[in-house]
Amino acid sequence: MNTIFDKSDWYSFVEGKRKALSDEIDKINGDRLLNTSEENLVKYFLDKYCFDVPVLDEEEISVDQSDVDIDVSRDQNRFSFDRSGPFYIKGTKITFYIPFSGEEIFFSIQPPRFRMQRFDGDIRNNCLVYSISNVDQNQEDVKSGFENYLREVKEYLQTQRQESISYNNALESNIRRMITARKDKLLKDRNIVSSLGYKLKENPNESKTYAAPVIKKKIIQLPPASNQPYNPEPALLDEDYNTILGILENMTHVMERSPTAFKDISEESLRMHFLMQLNGQYEGNATGETFNYNGKTDILIRINDKNIFIAECKFWKGKSKYLETIDQILSYSSWRDTKVAILLFNRNKNMSKVLEEIDSSTKEHKNYKREIKIGHETQRKYVFSQISDPNRELFLTVMLFDVPNE
Repeated sequence: MNTIFDKSDWYSFVEGKRKALSDEIDKINGDRLLNTSEENLVKYFLDKYCFDVPVLDEEEISVDQSDVDIDVSRDQNRFSFDRSGPFYIKGTKITFYIPFSGEEIFFSIQPPRFRMQRFDGDIRNNCLVYSISNVDQNQEDVKSGFENYLREVKEYLQTQRQESISYNNALESNIRRMITARKDKLLKDRNIVSSLGYKLKENPNESKTYAAPVIKKKIIQLPPASNQPYNPEPALLDEDYNTILGILENMTHVMERSPTAFKDISEESLRMHFLMQLNGQYEGNATGETFNYNGKTDILIRINDKNIFIAECKFWKGKSKYLETIDQILSYSSWRDTKVAILLFNRNKNMSKVLEEIDSSTKEHKNYKREIKIGHETQRKYVFSQISDPNRELFLTVMLFDVPNE
């Protein structure tokens, strides 16, 4: 029988994984890296490089019995005329099959804390296989021997699981840091080359495609993306985006100072108040009910014939209408629109309960990717994928305003 927990030490295994991650990010075709959604890349690398330590399924353990030849030449309790060579007699082999979920590679890794002992075992078809062979099998001895073996294997796996926590917790931030560093270098190098004013020479040896290596047990494909030359598009700076959101948020103070003026106000009138605020800052470039892509958007700011901001204004009418509003603003957003907002007006509703519904229902949308924590009580910021291109991402800020009712 083979042995387990003895092929590589834990620290070498972890360092090898970190190096493999760094090397793979460095080797991805540059255009493909720049053209692929960062969230899709992060998910790909997380799925591939996170540690999934096996969990034994004790409820599904099965057992088998078979005859086996056993060498008793060194058994001092047995009489033998010649001990110079092996002497076989028939015995019994009891084999246990222990199913598990997780990555089988961890059965070959020695935990950071271990005992100097041999662990017999084979890995076959997602089962840990362990056998006990003897001439005179005793039920109690077999049962206690297997239970001791099972307990010690579980202790080793639990040690690996505990050591994996810090690695897995830091994995996403490490992936984002490596991807950002590679992208920054690619863009910096391309800016230098393009500023020289000469045609870029193609490298005939550079691969135009990227083949993800075969990963045992983890069937993970690199996200689809184009290898065509990356052309950066003009985008609204985060600073300007936050300025626009700040102008919109200032309307809260206006409503608080003049509650009677907003008591019976309609969506249309509320939108006009927000447009007035925005036009004061953007010199009349903010419009309402403007055609964009597949419909009319409530608020649109255009500078030099380019959209820089899109927003929808709605009264809160529950989860279903809210998800429809997300569909609406995504359908209005063209390929180049990357920063949008939904302004929700709350009347006669519990604000805390509405925020809870926003949090839960947003994550159900098929284009939702992740939330960006901003630490604001009545605002949420999310990353969504574009309807027409899953590699194109946009930032959606949801702002909840309490409209006076008295």
